Formats: sequence, C-alpha cells, structure tokens
Amino acid sequence: MDHLLNRLNHLGVRHLFGIAGDYNLAVLDRVLAHPGMDWIGTSSELGAAYAADGYGRTRGFGALLTTFGVGELSAINGVAGSYAERVPVLHIAVGPTQATERAGSVVHHSMGDGDFDRFARAQRQVVCADAVLRPDNAVSEIERVLAACVRESRPGYVRLPRDVALAPASPLVSLAAAEEPVVDEDSLDAFRSAARDRLVAAHRTAVLADFLVDRFKAREELAVLLMASSFPHAVLATGKTVVDESSPHFLGLYGGAMSKAPVRAAIDNADLLIRAGVLLADMTTGKFTHGFDPEEGIDLGITVAKVDGVAFPGVPLAKALAVLTELVGGRPPAPAPTVGPSCGALAPLTQLASHTSTKVKESATALAHELCPPKFLPLTQSYLWKAVGAAVQPDYTVVADNGTCLLGIVARRFPRGARFVGQPLWASIGYALPALLGAQLADPSRRGLLLIGDGAAQLTVQELGTIGRHHLKPIVVLVDNDGYTVERITHGLRAEYNEIAQWRWSRLPAALGVPDPLVLSARTPASLDRALSEAAATTDRLVLIEAFTSKYDVPPALKRLALHRPDRARWVA
Repeated sequence: MDHLLNRLNHLGVRHLFGIAGDYNLAVLDRVLAHPGMDWIGTSSELGAAYAADGYGRTRGFGALLTTFGVGELSAINGVAGSYAERVPVLHIAVGPTQATERAGSVVHHSMGDGDFDRFARAQRQVVCADAVLRPDNAVSEIERVLAACVRESRPGYVRLPRDVALAPASPLVSLAAAEEPVVDEDSLDAFRSAARDRLVAAHRTAVLADFLVDRFKAREELAVLLMASSFPHAVLATGKTVVDESSPHFLGLYGGAMSKAPVRAAIDNADLLIRAGVLLADMTTGKFTHGFDPEEGIDLGITVAKVDGVAFPGVPLAKALAVLTELVGGRPPAPAPTVGPSCGALAPLTQLASHTSTKVKESATALAHELCPPKFLPLTQSYLWKAVGAAVQPDYTVVADNGTCLLGIVARRFPRGARFVGQPLWASIGYALPALLGAQLADPSRRGLLLIGDGAAQLTVQELGTIGRHHLKPIVVLVDNDGYTVERITHGLRAEYNEIAQWRWSRLPAALGVPDPLVLSARTPASLDRALSEAAATTDRLVLIEAFTSKYDVPPALKRLALHRPDRARWVA
C-alpha cells in the first residue's frame, strides 16, 4: 500500500477520499501514517467519487478508497462520470484476504457464491484499466493502471485483498515518467500542408474550444495560437474557462440554438472553423442544433487532426495547435469581433429584427423598473445569473450543478484566472457539491463558489458537513425553485414526479456540523445583491445564500433554445 500511496504522491495526489469499512481499516492505518497523504472521510462513497473527480480536474489526478462490494458499487456512478468527462482518478477497493477468496467463504458484502471478482468485472465498464493485485504482480500492475490513467485521462481501478495491501513490496528503482504522445512526423507534415492551404483560402476564421484541451494539457498551446492569430473564439459549456474569457476576441458560449445570436452567427458562418478538443454532445450543442458541418474545417482531436474530413493520425492536440501557431505567425491580426447583433455576417433583416427586439426589451424593462422598483420585483433566473456572474472573482473556482444553475452561469463571462467545474456530459445531479469539496482541497488558495439547485442538493447535501469538518469556507448559492425546473420545462410541467420535499435549507449547515455558518436569503434582486456583497466580504466561514425563484422560470439560454430550434421540439427527444 505504501508503494501505491507513493505513486499517487508522485502524480500530485495529497488527499484520498472514501469511507472506512472493516475490510479496509488496517489499510487506512497505513494511509494515516503516510507523510504525504491526508485521509478525507466523506459521508458516502458516491460523494467520495465526486470529490475525487473535482480534485482530479483541479490538480491533475484524484483518488478514492472504498471497501469491497457495497462501497465500490456505491461509488461507481461517480467513477463513470470521470470516465465520460476524461478525468484521471484511481479507485482503490480493499476486500477480503486471499485465503478467504480461495476458500470461497460466504462473507458479508459478497453475493454469497464465492465469486470475489464479480464487482471488479462491473468496474471494468467504467475505467480505462483495472487489476486485481496479487503479491507477484502488485507493483507492475499498479504501474500499468496508473500509466493508462495518465495516458487516456480516465479513471482506473485496482482491487486489493487486505493481506496483499499490507504486504511488503519492492519499490521501483525510479518512478516511471508520464508517456509523451507519439508523433507521426510524416502525418504531421501532411497536416501542416493541408492546414496551410485551408488557412490561406479562409476569409472568416473562428475557433471553438472544448474540455479536451484541458484534459490533454494543451491550454498553453491554445492560448499562444489565439494570441498569435487574434481569431474570434468561443467555447462549449464543457470547455468553459479553457480560454481567457476577458480577451476582446472571446465571443462567449456557443451552444447551438442556446447561443446568443452574435456568437452563433460567428461560429456557424465561419468559412473556416478550427475546433480544438471538441466533443459535440446534446447538452452542449442545444440538442445538436449546431449550424456547422463537423466534417468541414480543421478538427483537432486527442491524437488525430483532421482537415475537411481527411484524418492525420499521430498528430496530438498540443502539437497540432503549435503547428497552427507557426502557420498564422506571419498573418496580420484579425480585428476584434463586434459584440453587437451584426457580428458574424447576419442577414440585414435578422440584424434589424434583433436590434428592434433588444430595444423593445430595454424599453419594457425600464418602464417596469419605473412602475415597480427592483427592490420590490421577485428574483428571476435572468437577474440571478447576471448578478452571480458579475460577483465571480479571478481567484474563484465556480462549481455548477446541472439544470438551471449550469445553463444560467455558463454564458456569463468570467474574469481572467477564474476557473469553472461542471459536468454537462455525464450530467449527474448532485455532483457539484462533493466536487466542490475536492476542488477546494486540491487548491485551497482559491475560494469555492458552488451553484446548485434544491433538487440536486438533496442528493449529496450531507457532504456539506464534510466541507465544514475540514474548515473550508466556500460560498454556496442554493437556488430554491421548488423542484426539478428543467425537467418541468422538458416534460410534466405540473407532474408529481417533478416535485420534491420542501426542506428548511437555512437550518441545514448548522445541523450538518458546519461551524458558525452565515446563512442569507434572497427573494428580490436587491436582496441578492446585498447577499452576494456580504458573502464576498465574509471569508472566515461558509456562506449559504438561499435564492428563491419561480418553479417555472428558466435561464435565458433555455428560452433561446425553445424559440430558435428549427423543429420547436422539446429539450429531450
């Protein structure tokens, strides 16, 4: 076990998440004795998996330790999310001794049939590499699984019988270095030639970036390309903050029909769209309402680059971005994109309609404010996310749960330095609260800002106690809109299955053991502004802001999707 902990330390892991169980207790003694590892006992194994995911996104690698059977199966949903969204995490499951296995004993946490590999086979579906460790292969198998996790940026799994975990191991003479992606030089030269021709012929070039840039360590190369080219650029929701959102050439969030008109036009109407680390998914493209052809333009994948559908294997993402920077180095910088409705060569009639619509909305808003001042108006989703977005500071890590929170905040521009964590692809509600725990422990120099709805919070709110026990001091904005609002809009506007129990959220932090929490309430724009200001100034304790909105109110992005989808279909087909 000491060898495994040393290897995790080498990968930057300083915290191990999980729950104690009788099979792993003696192993946890070794964890507690290890000078480079802190044990973080969570309230559930699912919470441990989510926390390890948030830790891995922030620090580069995460880990959790569970007991055999019941514990590892409780964690499997969180590990599956890490697999889907490319987060390197190691799941360690400690089980009965080898003697117990050989005897086929009927022991607790098993199915009573002597099959002790059943759960390892289940885990195999959600990891990139797995192993059952034995005395003669433990060290080599640890190396193989960890190498795969780093190479593929996905989770791995090891099961250790308790006696194997506690047995001595011969450490490696030197720790293996992370493998560099293999570059096919001939393929790289062919890509360079094809990309050069495409760039020369283009008049309107734009860049769309996504989360794989972050997972495969290509942030710096993307930033250099954008600086050298001044290309207008946007991100998908999964890739939020992968670029500097304060740049004058940053368009904003692209999400198909969810996008603001100028962003959608600039991306969809570009005659050359460079896609960096992009994975097109329903939740990030407005149910596949993107207006560009994925087979056209320059598409930079993890290890394969494409130009107009022609593939160039052996060209890793970072290397491809560096090649594009070389090619645009001598080009004059592009003008900063226009942020008004004319950006992206919209048709004149569309421009006029958009401009007129904006003026009408502004006039109506001004009249409403005159007749009924903001301090008396109810809080809306539109105002909520505008205010929360404006409150984000450069040293914040914003963690948003799925639903109205994610849809509302992703379109807001963050200042340079701010980071974002969300899970739009796997989209498991309740993820964000334990992920905040992991992200805060991974980088305690940053302040956490959690955005979560009342429905999602009911799944994992117990980890608020873990956050308090470890003296973390985030700001929590809990949106109390009386149930599953996004699902109401999707289907079943007044259906019983979209209802939830009404909790007294203001009492929960103290009940869960959070020391001296500051609990604030916001029902109007004015009270929200005051609460956000007080929360920013209160850095010595956890702050919970309960923000009340209507159960039928949704963020502007979802309204745009409903208005502009060509088929007017619902969110989920």
